[in-house]
Amino acid sequence: MIEAKARVMIAGTASGSGKTTMSIALLAALLTTGRKVVSFKCGPDYIDPMFHKKTTGVDSRNLDIFLMGEPAVKCSVHRQEANCDIALMEGVMGFYDGQGGGSFASSNHLSLLTGTPVVLAVNTKGAALSVCATIKGFQEFAENNIRAVILNNTSPSSFPLYKQMVEEHTGLPVIGFLPPVPEAHLESRHLGLVTAAEIADIQVKIEALKAAALEHIDIDALLRIAKTAEALGCENDPIIAARAEAEKSGRRVKLYVAEDEAFSFFYRDNHELLEALGAEIATFSPLHDSELPADADALILWGGYPELHAAELASNTSMKASLTKAIASGLPVYAECGGFMYLQESLTDSEGQTHEMLGVLPGQTKMTKGLKNFGYYEIEAREDNMLCKAGGTINAHFFHHSQGDNEGDSFIARKKNGKTLNCIVAQNNIFAGYQHLHFWGNPKFASNFIKATATYQASRNSQRT
Repeated sequence: MIEAKARVMIAGTASGSGKTTMSIALLAALLTTGRKVVSFKCGPDYIDPMFHKKTTGVDSRNLDIFLMGEPAVKCSVHRQEANCDIALMEGVMGFYDGQGGGSFASSNHLSLLTGTPVVLAVNTKGAALSVCATIKGFQEFAENNIRAVILNNTSPSSFPLYKQMVEEHTGLPVIGFLPPVPEAHLESRHLGLVTAAEIADIQVKIEALKAAALEHIDIDALLRIAKTAEALGCENDPIIAARAEAEKSGRRVKLYVAEDEAFSFFYRDNHELLEALGAEIATFSPLHDSELPADADALILWGGYPELHAAELASNTSMKASLTKAIASGLPVYAECGGFMYLQESLTDSEGQTHEMLGVLPGQTKMTKGLKNFGYYEIEAREDNMLCKAGGTINAHFFHHSQGDNEGDSFIARKKNGKTLNCIVAQNNIFAGYQHLHFWGNPKFASNFIKATATYQASRNSQRT
């Protein structure tokens, strides 16, 4: 029999309701109880999990039903909470907001799928009794696991009145509030919050939020709610299957991942799957290192903010020469979004300055004022490539404030509303585009990348002997 774990979701009525600051505050407060804490983020967001990790010291995992599929989501939760005392999930957007105007892949969908009780974060700024109407609407709109409310942007003097009103009109317990904490304000930019690594006083902000939570939120009540979560199992665990494949094949490869201020958007579950398939993952910095290490069997360039560091990337000529030479020799390279931009000839930043990039792929990219081709798509290969055969599919997320004159046509992307677009350059040893993939959605893509890496490794070793 599977043991139930303490698990709770912090969901919001809308973006801006305070989910992230509240999640940080609660994670920090829970750590003071001496419990082992893990965290998750609903949806494809890369930045919020960075704040979770800064708070707990433990990698936070994304749970995206569209990208991963329901079974893989359940497996990820099951695996991470195996060695913890309590898991906290942070929701995405508004509680019911999902794909294409529906509730598929929403916070509510995730809560129902995993049997996770929900505490609704409600911003009281600019409202009084209307707060009750908002909460009542969320209660009654659809089936849900909403069990309590925490108020946000609420003053200590007004909290008793809000608590009385909400509990009287909705029947839901109000287990606390967060007052405004100006010293913990988190700045934003075009892709969301600035990354946690960029905030020099991040620990000061975390401490301020923790103090507010410990003073104004009933942590014991939160724990009681979390203990009502349903037990969660895992069928067809992709990590177990990947380890079995690696053991059978005997593959052991060295995979280098770009990780610095310019490239930092990745899903930890992707790394875990690649490691299970036989990859040793090491990191390097296109910004600060002089060259790619010579023992690289493959290269991954994740997304990030290359546009903010374009001048530095362009001026690191030794790194550019090293990468260009390695890729020309057949080194397998997988690139997403910012990594894709780095592979092209040039990048024009938001100030209109053009910077020379690697030039491995023909094309120029330019920053734009708005999002381009934003949203969830299923992508299908038009031709055989390094990660799949023609007709192979996987779900993808597109989220970028830039546009290129060579975005590729190796795949066709289809949105639920019928919109289609050409995408991805998949030729020989290169797979690059604006797509963001979670390999648990189709582990064969990751497996084929490692197979290509092992083939390159064998070829290179044979040339040396």
